[in-house]
Amino acid sequence: MYRHFPEVNAQAVHNKRDYFIAVFTFFCVAVCLISDANATLAKQNALGVCGWVFLTGWLLGECKFVRMQVLIAVAFATIGEHFASVYMGGYTYRFSNVPAYVPPGHGMVYLTAVALGRSGLFLNYARQISALVVLVCGAWSVWGISGIPAQGDAVGALLFCVFLGYLYKGRSPLVYLAAFFITTWLELIGTAVGTWTWAAIDPVLGLPQGNPPSGVAAWYCLVDAVAMTTAAPVLYGLAWGLRLSKDLTVRTGGRLIPIAVTVPAMIQRKLAKELR
Repeated sequence: MYRHFPEVNAQAVHNKRDYFIAVFTFFCVAVCLISDANATLAKQNALGVCGWVFLTGWLLGECKFVRMQVLIAVAFATIGEHFASVYMGGYTYRFSNVPAYVPPGHGMVYLTAVALGRSGLFLNYARQISALVVLVCGAWSVWGISGIPAQGDAVGALLFCVFLGYLYKGRSPLVYLAAFFITTWLELIGTAVGTWTWAAIDPVLGLPQGNPPSGVAAWYCLVDAVAMTTAAPVLYGLAWGLRLSKDLTVRTGGRLIPIAVTVPAMIQRKLAKELR
């Protein structure tokens, strides 16, 4: 079950930057969501500008692969927001929109999950953290379908099962563990202050869901799967396109002379070197 987790006695270096990203995001999420509880649309837009500035600043210190992952995560999550919230009504923001800070916020949340997932803390204590997350999220899911809360949470229990599948079979288990902490944090704050509200009945499954659902971190597992799968091909395509445009012609004696196009294998090796 833990075969794709780091070894029990693994010793990883603690990079302070990873922890700074996490602390910064946890703090900003709380400030942003609480501020938006009674904010105007203009203030939402201002929060969005701040979000893009912060995200851009953090991405400058990341490698090309992580930057592309985050950008793909932002695009995919934003499309998902418009579909799940605006179109389907699975949850609703205060102004029935997708606030301007949400897209960069998704980028910050995803980057935080990646940063914590590669941190020394998560690498050294992956199994213990996994046990804690499964215990807490599992208890939350059981409580949701126990009949005790007025608003049941069958959807949360289903999402928890999906989360378990990703955690023990997926490609980025430590990212999924980190996603649980940051998504749970933002969901509990956001719903508590009324920034958004989950529908009592899921519009797709027709099942009761909590406010928020207990296994909501499963959605970020899907975001990560899309980002991980797509980032390398996109970077490869961009590198190929740039190399292709350079290799099609060469300026000699003031004239553009066609030359042979570099083979894809060479481009792939060059891309691999650039991503190190």
